[in-house]
Amino acid sequence: MITALDHVNLRTTDADALAAWYEDILGLTPGPRPDFGVPGVWLYIGDTAVVHLIETKAALTRNETSLEHFAFRATGLTGFTDKLTACGIPFEFRKVPGTRITQVNLEDPSGTHLHVDFDGED
Repeated sequence: MITALDHVNLRTTDADALAAWYEDILGLTPGPRPDFGVPGVWLYIGDTAVVHLIETKAALTRNETSLEHFAFRATGLTGFTDKLTACGIPFEFRKVPGTRITQVNLEDPSGTHLHVDFDGED
């Protein structure tokens, strides 16, 4: 029986730079990572490593895959969008029909689509 989504794994040519973006923009925290024999960073929310970054030397392209996006839940919509604006990060709002959820859609520096969901905040 599946009980939760554990993490998302992203490939990048610069794990430290991408980790710094997730830390600065989303507030994730770098933490312990087993030695897999390849460079990488695990980023945490509390005690849970939710984003795993794997560094690769191969050039990456944004091509069609089955992963369209991943998402986080958060509070503090205005503070978050103010930060995105101050950092020059483009975003767009979407309301989820039939719910109180406002999505803030954006891309990380690698071009990965993600959104941050705010329940009841307009």
